[in-house]
Amino acid sequence: MESVKKRLAEFSVEAHDLYLNRSVPYLEEPPDPLHFYRDWIGPNKPCIIRNAFSHWPALSRWTPDYLREKVGSKVISVAVTPNGYADAVNGDRFVMPEERRMSFSSVLDIIEGKVQKQGVFYVQKQCSNLLDELPELTDDVEPHVSWMSNALGKLPDAVNFWLGEASAVTSMHKDHYENLYCVISGEKNFILLPPTDRPFIPYGMYQPAVYHQRDDGEFEVVDQSDSEKVPWIPLDPLDPDLDRFPQYRHAQPVHCSVKAGEMLFLPSLWFHHVQQSHGCIAVNFWYDMEYDIKYNYFQLLETLSGST
Repeated sequence: MESVKKRLAEFSVEAHDLYLNRSVPYLEEPPDPLHFYRDWIGPNKPCIIRNAFSHWPALSRWTPDYLREKVGSKVISVAVTPNGYADAVNGDRFVMPEERRMSFSSVLDIIEGKVQKQGVFYVQKQCSNLLDELPELTDDVEPHVSWMSNALGKLPDAVNFWLGEASAVTSMHKDHYENLYCVISGEKNFILLPPTDRPFIPYGMYQPAVYHQRDDGEFEVVDQSDSEKVPWIPLDPLDPDLDRFPQYRHAQPVHCSVKAGEMLFLPSLWFHHVQQSHGCIAVNFWYDMEYDIKYNYFQLLETLSGST
């Protein structure tokens, strides 16, 4: 077992030495599809692309006044938590947010400070919520990113809309998507770890539960007792408990800030943790990853990491 652990550590060091960047590089213009596949998607490396959607009307239009006029009366799904952590480990539970149906205007009232509410509010429902819940806004963006769709030979599986308070945090996780994350206003701060750092990232199995706000305003945690346990990462990369998770000291996280008008390419299977400026608006495109030998290798790495 010790020899496997040693080889896994060497595996990560090799990746950092051979091809991974110490910071997230910038591209100054939208890339050619073939070059993008060859330089970024194939090698599974992140980058930030400038001037990739400068033609979108959303960049100048999406003010609170415009959004109120366009979609203010639309009822959308909003994640509500006591502490800003939706889909995150809390004690011995994996706790999901209370999903609340609210008008878009009432969300803006909270974000602009016009109304005081207990809890932290975040429009973060995925499953293509931009197309499904806010189709009136789709003319201000694009239904897909043409050079990415050409590079992958397919259209995105989902186009998601994000809007939230500064205290809304996305806990560390990974996705099976090639992700283009476009910041329309404000700023998103990412902590990224490559799949090859998996041996240093702790997982546990947790009873799923959801937050529920009682009539007195306090939040309680309600178990989903009929659901199977969920594997999740208990570590907070903002304040890692190295006594509890000593292996994390070998991880090499990369920090990047994605500003308005910038697009992050977040490759499939990269671990990421996200914070944002208050009222930040973003749109992202999820393209399903290829379940090829890279995925096969990662599954092997995942199994070996979990058994050491």
